[in-house]
Amino acid sequence: MEAQQQEASQRLPKGPAPSPKDLATRERRRTLELTRTRLMNDLSRASAPAHRQMLESSIAELDRQLAELE
Repeated sequence: MEAQQQEASQRLPKGPAPSPKDLATRERRRTLELTRTRLMNDLSRASAPAHRQMLESSIAELDRQLAELE
């Protein structure tokens, strides 16, 4: 039991806790990345040119938003 507690305390991040803004940015990035992954999967299965174009446009917009977060 004691070894487990010590191991858990070693996994805790060192330094100051992230600010609410940092947490929100991380969550936004994670949401954008998950959405991009889903759209990429959809694109790999899409056959209609108009659908493919819409997906590619959406992916480009997500890439733009991700770049803004950096």
